[in-house]
Amino acid sequence: MSNQTKTVAVLGAGTMGSGIATVMARAGHRTILFDVDEANLKRGIDTVHGFFDKSVRIGKLDAEAGEAAKAALVGSVDLADLASCDVVVEAIFEDLQLKKDTFGRLDEIVSDSTLLHTNTSTLSVTGIASGSRRPERVVGTHYCNPAPLMKLVEVADGRHTADWAHKATVEFLGTLGKTSVVTQDRPGFIVNRFLIPWENSCIAALESGLGTRESIDAAVLGALGHPMGPFRLLDIVGLDIHQQVATRLYEQLRDPRFFPPPMVERMVAAGDLGRKTGRGFYEYEDTRLFGS
Repeated sequence: MSNQTKTVAVLGAGTMGSGIATVMARAGHRTILFDVDEANLKRGIDTVHGFFDKSVRIGKLDAEAGEAAKAALVGSVDLADLASCDVVVEAIFEDLQLKKDTFGRLDEIVSDSTLLHTNTSTLSVTGIASGSRRPERVVGTHYCNPAPLMKLVEVADGRHTADWAHKATVEFLGTLGKTSVVTQDRPGFIVNRFLIPWENSCIAALESGLGTRESIDAAVLGALGHPMGPFRLLDIVGLDIHQQVATRLYEQLRDPRFFPPPMVERMVAAGDLGRKTGRGFYEYEDTRLFGS
């Protein structure tokens, strides 16, 4: 795959989908953000535009580049609009049958040379790829969250992924300024195998009174060198998403470290999901996922 501009699509306009679409448009690729829900699609596009506007405001992008990035993005609620895509990244709800069905539908729309990527972090790439009549072109590409800010992408081949698809995927990720780390098709890959138990331990420490949200975040920033504290990160990811990922990994691995602490269930029940709802561990006036 050459470094020329590609036509790419991202399926799902939620936290991950809008973040990945931001990455694609910023890299100059013609980007289609797809969602079945028009209201959700609008929120996703607004999130992407808001990120670029802020980047211009704080001097990370010049005004011309910001406008070009916004112009590179279009929205769609019709899968048929993806017919000309070179790459399709699936970032929809973590449901195996839904993903398999989606890849099967894509087979009837995109060309046989189109790369199909799944951003799953808990499901089998092989299982997802089984929904396609061409599983050899399906590759797992797990973008670390928040996708516009984090450089790392985990690359996991399914059982039938072809060498050409793997190589083309790594090359494409390079055009996005991403660093690829190859991992095996196992629950959680590398990052979430480490991250979910660690986040759960931070939540449990807060719940037990070991420290405040501010002191734990400050300790992680100051002593461990992380770019963001666990509670700020969880507020971006969303407590509902953390709960879903943690629960699915627990169900597969049966390791109690993956089971979300009781505080997570209470926050989700209260609707305190993080930045997107205006309140999680912290409160926010700006509910854009990548706001200040």
